[in-house]
Amino acid sequence: MHLLFSKPVYIALRLIIGSIFIVAGATKIMDVDTFAMAIDGYGLVSWRIANVIARTLPALEIVAGLGLVFDVRGSLGTIVVQLLGFMGVLAYGIYMGLDVDCGCFGPGDPGSGEPGGLWGTFIRDAFMLGACLLMYWQRQVAGYTPLSLTRFIQSRKEE
Repeated sequence: MHLLFSKPVYIALRLIIGSIFIVAGATKIMDVDTFAMAIDGYGLVSWRIANVIARTLPALEIVAGLGLVFDVRGSLGTIVVQLLGFMGVLAYGIYMGLDVDCGCFGPGDPGSGEPGGLWGTFIRDAFMLGACLLMYWQRQVAGYTPLSLTRFIQSRKEE
């Protein structure tokens, strides 16, 4: 079987992308007010909605990241939807020429405030999206099947 479809590559991609989402969500949870300000900087939603997003999105990122690490069905799709949403917001920010913090990894994000920071973040997200699409392809070609949530919970109880 081709290296791209090998189980170690599939596992590595799951661990890398899942871990990125776990870390991103955890750093945002530690300072939701700063994350809400980053969301508000795009001007796409009201301050009230920005606060709701800042308090819910990080939890979704963590849950989806954990799901991907443990290969639970639905988690890869959830991450793809989030990436597409993030890339849409970033594209809007780039198009509008906004000089804003992407908010991706909380207030300590190394790309925040850098010239061309939104472009760099967009490219990073595009690479992650490509990795997710490769995982979908691996599932089809190599037959890697994620666990249903019920089966995952049952397997944890048996340990």
